[in-house]
Amino acid sequence: MSDLRDSMTVRRCLTFATGLLECLCFAGAVFGWASLVFVLKMEGYFSSLCVNATINGTQVLDCSGQDEQFSLVFTIASFMNNFLTLPNGYLYDRFGTTVARLFGIFLYTTGTLFVALTSSALSVLLFPALSFIAVGGILFLMTNMQVGNLFGSRRSTVITLYNGAFDSSSALFLIIKLLYESGISLHASFLFISACSTIHLFRTFFLLPKTTIPYPLPDGYTYGMTCGKTKTFSPRQVATKDDTHKDDAVEGMPFNKDSPPKQEKSFRECFLSWFFMLHLMWLSVMQLRHYLFIGTLNPMLQRMTRGEPSLVSQYINAFAITQLCGVLCAPWNGVIMDRHKGKPRSPGVSEWEADLRASVLSLFLTALQCVLFSVCAATPFLPLQYLTFILQVLNRSFLYGGNAAFISLAFPPCHFGKLYGLVMALSAVVSVLQYPCFALVKGALGGDPLYVNVALTVLSMLAFIHPAYVYLYCRRLASQRAKSKEADTSSA
Repeated sequence: MSDLRDSMTVRRCLTFATGLLECLCFAGAVFGWASLVFVLKMEGYFSSLCVNATINGTQVLDCSGQDEQFSLVFTIASFMNNFLTLPNGYLYDRFGTTVARLFGIFLYTTGTLFVALTSSALSVLLFPALSFIAVGGILFLMTNMQVGNLFGSRRSTVITLYNGAFDSSSALFLIIKLLYESGISLHASFLFISACSTIHLFRTFFLLPKTTIPYPLPDGYTYGMTCGKTKTFSPRQVATKDDTHKDDAVEGMPFNKDSPPKQEKSFRECFLSWFFMLHLMWLSVMQLRHYLFIGTLNPMLQRMTRGEPSLVSQYINAFAITQLCGVLCAPWNGVIMDRHKGKPRSPGVSEWEADLRASVLSLFLTALQCVLFSVCAATPFLPLQYLTFILQVLNRSFLYGGNAAFISLAFPPCHFGKLYGLVMALSAVVSVLQYPCFALVKGALGGDPLYVNVALTVLSMLAFIHPAYVYLYCRRLASQRAKSKEADTSSA
């Protein structure tokens, strides 16, 4: 028995470590777009859109058309990354981890092969390539977040750590840029990434369940080649489930033993709740701010540096390096959400309510970070952009880790994939606004993004409504509990 326990401990550690590396090295690579654009411009992608123009009597090469195409590639890829999370979430909930990951591996490998085999003459292939990489990467993240269920009281910390690793993986394109400057071709780099799909396949079949990892974790739970079935069950499970429903007992475990009845809401009730609607707004406004910043970073730096290539490269490298810190920033958000674990709760307070109350600080800090980041990004002072990069990666790591953690604690686990996919899909519709914003800056505003940045900063303040609502909801629960206690006391 001890050998089995030791074996499972080793397997869980391997699952956690390899999942972290997968998210860190591959999952969110598409968000390192600014680094890849630098290489693609050197390779002449969309260069036919550059035209000669006369500004103040001086002949210059106007590449605004090229910049718009690159911005459109990223807009579509980031939209697909989020919007297709909805059908992917259904696929994950309905068919389990193995099917979802095989589909993700296929998309990711196809995307990297497209980039490896394309050229400046086939620039249009960047559109499907980046979209495939984005969608495949989010499936890697989605199927890895369940690993948090293996670690009980540190569940939110693991989920946010994986989301931080997802953010940090944008540095992959920085590595490709540095290798390119060292003489290694773009095609060779992407062929190597394609070959790494064998690692993803190994994890799929040996270190992850066929279905999903339940929470709370049943006694004796095993996974991997055992296809996610448990060897033994806790007394509570044995007493309530007969042998013909063992798999259902694992897959249908309630989110929490002492969760209130509202945890058993239907998918429709969850979708129509204020929790979901306000969480969607919280994510959407901040995500739009981040996507516009990433998609326009290259032309913004071109403007601030007056087109000095070495200075642009320096700042792009600085931005990409800061992205590596996402994996260090994100766990702090999980610690904030898990800080009440192991502490005695007040009488009548369920763990679900304690989780919800702990999320208020996380939601508020994320909104505050976004406003500070947006203010710095709107300030046309080049050295200040180093601080902007730091605030951006801190806020982004809090944003996506907090998004997944909040959905996992606020709603039943049987709807996690669908709700996570739905909130990402609907927020993707909002994120499409980044392209008209970019076109507005390039057109009517003459390349000056100040007014758009100010408008987005004001819009970001709407994110404070969500933590305020959750806080008032928890206050209302406490008030109702106090009134109920007083009524019981008076009747006695």
